[in-house]
Amino acid sequence: MKILALSGSLRAASINTMLLRVMAQVAPRDIQVSVYDGLGKLPLFNADLESRYPAPVLEFHRAVAAADALVFASPEYAHGVTGTIKNALDWLVGFEPFAAKFVAVLNTSPRAHHADDALRETLKTMAAVVVEPASISIPLLGAGLDESAMAATPAIAAAVLECLRCLQHAVVSTSGSVTAEFPLG
Repeated sequence: MKILALSGSLRAASINTMLLRVMAQVAPRDIQVSVYDGLGKLPLFNADLESRYPAPVLEFHRAVAAADALVFASPEYAHGVTGTIKNALDWLVGFEPFAAKFVAVLNTSPRAHHADDALRETLKTMAAVVVEPASISIPLLGAGLDESAMAATPAIAAAVLECLRCLQHAVVSTSGSVTAEFPLG
């Protein structure tokens, strides 16, 4: 199974991006997690460009189409989603391979519920399938953990693994085309 992981932060030390990289590290053999690093290259959405998509948009579309599921991790800015995530989603409006795509939303700050709620609502409006058991909150804001410490923390690794299992279960139970190598629970 292929999962495309999207971070709403462009910061080098983003806890959201670190969490997605941890997800890639702890993923079982049959789940490939790719952290997408091209969101910052997307031009601002402009419907006039839809007649001839810029190269970064075509690359993004290819990555989304090739994924069985998507995972979003984004900070909250002023009670909303980041411009990075909003711009990426704008480029996916009307992109047919995104419709009915399974998605999970990770929240690294439990107090950041406005953006989490808004992101889920936007994804549902765009016809994505939000897998609620895979959409989790892991309180990392202020924890002072780097990527290695996150991966080495059993509770974090277990939560991320459970997210992946739930997402895989949703994809498998619907399509039957992905084979799980571990019991789903």
